[in-house]
Amino acid sequence: MVEYTENMTRKKAEEALRSSLDKGVNYIDTSPFYGEGRSESFLGRVLSRVPRDKYYIGTKVGRYFWDVKKRFDFSRETILKGFEESLKRLQLEHVDILQLHDVEFAPSLDIIMNEALPAIQELKDKGFCRAIGITGYPIGPLKEIIAHSHHIKIDSVLSYARLTLNDNSLKDHFDFFKSHGVSIINASPVSMGLLTSEGPQWWNPALPYIKDKCKEAVEYCNSKGVDITRLAVNYSTSFDEVVTTLVTISDTQMLDRNLSAVLSPMTEKEKKVAGDLEKFFSRLPQRHWEGVELKEYWEQIGNFKTNNQ
Repeated sequence: MVEYTENMTRKKAEEALRSSLDKGVNYIDTSPFYGEGRSESFLGRVLSRVPRDKYYIGTKVGRYFWDVKKRFDFSRETILKGFEESLKRLQLEHVDILQLHDVEFAPSLDIIMNEALPAIQELKDKGFCRAIGITGYPIGPLKEIIAHSHHIKIDSVLSYARLTLNDNSLKDHFDFFKSHGVSIINASPVSMGLLTSEGPQWWNPALPYIKDKCKEAVEYCNSKGVDITRLAVNYSTSFDEVVTTLVTISDTQMLDRNLSAVLSPMTEKEKKVAGDLEKFFSRLPQRHWEGVELKEYWEQIGNFKTNNQ
């Protein structure tokens, strides 16, 4: 998989994408939210010169803008209109997977079940997508939607930062997804930058003590001459229950490092250091940051409404 991000320069991004496809990577993940459409537009320009049978692509609906007032909209009308615009930017007639983006931010389960999912089913029935997916950080809402979706088949879930060295709780839910015939797409093996020498971006929502422990783990790996990112990618791609893992590729060097982490066996030293890392993470009072982003979002929405009354 290759995921386009706005931090990539256009030339390096195009080189990385073409090299990825040449080396057998065949799933591309995007969203109208990424760069507020610029990710899809970039991919549309590059992929217009690539045979359609050389890749699979998934995009999303429901999350669109950084502006908190317009960030989420799970209404039928916006989903249909937004997806039409996505197809135009991608220069495609259909996508392989169309996903509801971060379902935990929906104001209620009702709008997901009675408006958003039926809208995607309508698009699927017309041939504009081949599969229906949902994405999110907390695993509970993903399972609740699947359990209540009796008339619309959900084909995939995209879970991120939940099958990592510091939080592998997604494993506890493998059987549930399998029993419902739902494929698992796993994203962010490096826990949104926590498991890298560069560290996370300023917007990373992890709780301070999680960031501190991950930093200690990074420093420990550095002291042993081991790349924690290689360990993280290798770990997250080692589960047969996962159909694909999404990793960011900003240039061809990162592509080659990620492919090496997947395809080249770990050395005995790397295995030893990877095993040692659990001593850092086992001391965490909790390994996830569920609720942090939701609380911030609804507080911002509340403040906006208060200030405009």
